[in-house]
Amino acid sequence: MSISDLTILVDGVPRRVPAGMTVAVALLQIGIVDFRHDLSGRPRGPLCAMGSCFECRVTIDGVPEVRACLAVVREGMTVEPGR
Repeated sequence: MSISDLTILVDGVPRRVPAGMTVAVALLQIGIVDFRHDLSGRPRGPLCAMGSCFECRVTIDGVPEVRACLAVVREGMTVEPGR
């Protein structure tokens, strides 16, 4: 990681990610591909990566249903995928 990295908390675990990327890319980079589950319990993740499909919704800083592909990481952000 470089000097421009920052720390986000993913399910309570500190993770270092490069500044400037979206939450979706950060989660994929650290190996998380299941961002949420549909009503049948099937895992869902990013599909369009531009905010149209709503498949990448996660909870960010306590706010549910945030599209991870549109949110940019920031220092200390808390992210809860799989809710």
